[in-house]
Amino acid sequence: MSVASETLWSPGPQPSLLASRDLASGELVFPPIPANSPLAARHETTPIESIGVVYSHTVIYPNPKSGQAPYAVGYVDVPGPVRIFGRLEGARRPVIGERRRARIDAAYGYVFEPADPEATA
Repeated sequence: MSVASETLWSPGPQPSLLASRDLASGELVFPPIPANSPLAARHETTPIESIGVVYSHTVIYPNPKSGQAPYAVGYVDVPGPVRIFGRLEGARRPVIGERRRARIDAAYGYVFEPADPEATA
């Protein structure tokens, strides 16, 4: 795991995304508040669900000269509730309401892939 990934994921064989919970209100914040932040004393780091549903998305079409393929980004709502922005991977275009699972990614820290096997076709 990269340094960025270590601050986003819990350790162990089944890592889960981490968020910060406000001790007074219970509100979740993603990504987690850094330990050296002035707000750290008001928050605790807690694991959150890795499966959520797509709230909104768009497809980015980089300049053809860049050589990059189009890719999707969007918001995924996970139980808590917390809304997370990230890259949406998979063979087909994302659909609002589709279930997505967060997984560790070396380049971005995390990405969301289809949670249901039949959604990858």
